[in-house]
Amino acid sequence: MNDDLGTRLPVTADDVEAAVALSLRTLDGALGADWSVAAGELDWDCWEALEHTADGLWAYAAQIASRRTPLDRYVALRWHRERPGGPANAVFGQREEGPAALLELLEAGGALLAAMVRTADPQVRAFHSYGVADPEGFAAMGVVETLVHTEDLVRGLGLNWAPPGALCERVLARLFPEVAGAAVAAGDPWTTLLWATGRAESAERPRRVFERWHSAPLA
Repeated sequence: MNDDLGTRLPVTADDVEAAVALSLRTLDGALGADWSVAAGELDWDCWEALEHTADGLWAYAAQIASRRTPLDRYVALRWHRERPGGPANAVFGQREEGPAALLELLEAGGALLAAMVRTADPQVRAFHSYGVADPEGFAAMGVVETLVHTEDLVRGLGLNWAPPGALCERVLARLFPEVAGAAVAAGDPWTTLLWATGRAESAERPRRVFERWHSAPLA
């Protein structure tokens, strides 16, 4: 795929499915854990972090699907917080079903987003607060949300995982073009993605304060 930043591989519906599947396999091993612990360095617990992630996938699918929604706001869902400081969601899991309910929501949200990315006209545009995006942009955002929040959960729940470098590299090129070259140079796209989203640091790269990614089309 050619754009004004050179030749790169696009982020696709397959990538959304791959990221969600990897997250599900990883978190399946912690269904009996205490999900009230903090999710990494977030102010949310692990339940809230995964609930937010699943909610984002559902919401991104809705953004692509609704042609009636103007380009200056999100689809008119009812967003609310269950507690002060918690994530503002439109989709919530049934707590009496335990963490398995959240994996159901994540799986369904990933499938919905992948289906919309796969079938939408590439020229479709929809609102995001970081910039009006195309279907590929929403796919990339869905992948990033899934990967980095799974990392938050892994840190809180004491699990081990690492997503494929090639997947991280494609997402960096789409959403973080200003740092994508650093991932290639360092040969470690996953660590670069964590650094780009404010979750990693090193002697060579002090902690980056995450502000936004580039959701608008690159071309």
